[in-house]
Amino acid sequence: MRIETVHRARLTAKSLSGPVRLTLPVHVHTADQAVGDWVLVEPESHLLIRRLERKTLLQRRTEGSQGPQLIAANVDTLFIVTSCNDDLNVARLERYLALANEAGTTPVIVLTKADQVTAVGPYRKLVEGLQRGLEVVTLNAKSPEAARTLAPWCGAGQTIALVGSSGVGKSSLLNTLSGKSAEEAQLTGSIREADSKGRHTTTSRSLHAIAGGGWAIDTPGIRTLHMSNISTGLDLLFAEIAELAPLCRFGNCTHSHEPGCAVQAAAASGTLDPMRVERWRKLLDENQSNTPIQSGPRGNKVTKAPKRPRGR
Repeated sequence: MRIETVHRARLTAKSLSGPVRLTLPVHVHTADQAVGDWVLVEPESHLLIRRLERKTLLQRRTEGSQGPQLIAANVDTLFIVTSCNDDLNVARLERYLALANEAGTTPVIVLTKADQVTAVGPYRKLVEGLQRGLEVVTLNAKSPEAARTLAPWCGAGQTIALVGSSGVGKSSLLNTLSGKSAEEAQLTGSIREADSKGRHTTTSRSLHAIAGGGWAIDTPGIRTLHMSNISTGLDLLFAEIAELAPLCRFGNCTHSHEPGCAVQAAAASGTLDPMRVERWRKLLDENQSNTPIQSGPRGNKVTKAPKRPRGR
């Protein structure tokens, strides 16, 4: 079976015969399971026997938590949804991209509300250079054409997840992809005209069948996404900076003030965007501050909790 919903005190899973509420063994907690997990289940009692190995895992650290919060498992493609209005925030999109990179999923930027602007070009230009090889699509989330645009990532055996701020069209897009009737459709919310901010309509993560034979995991709007334990994700996101680092004079160069710094030289010459370097430095510092550290002798390591999370 595959985990469909995760609640504080219960799990549901999809089986060949329909949704099933699982029985948990002693000492197994719902917080350790993620929507999208594949599990072995005893057929009569619906007792969860064990979880199968995950191919990918999206997770984030929340303020004050002892461990990471699991977002979704076994996701092939992460649709990072934002809209063609003031909600589009490059720094926030970079956080989502780092999250996708670290999890091993393929990120795709989905620009919604393309039908509500005179030109989508300026919005595409803002995001196309955020990462090498990044796919960017523009669409109207409520149009049937949206399903055809996203079809390459939604075929049989494929799982996508939708992340982004509230009000950008995630629920509308899910309704379009799944072809749900008006009675079955996810609730959708409107954008406030004053600040282009949305209201939460999705309150929990859930698994849905979509057209083409694939699966979609819907997630609530994420207000805060802290950087923690995502060094690989940052290196992929800022590949042009990671490649310059070995050319610096000093091996421990921080790329901020040292002489002979290749990163600073590239920024000064205009071959590297200084604002991008600044955003990279901020995320790197935040990641180092929020990542737990192991210390002590070999065989007796102690994990020290990270400092109070910082970030947006």
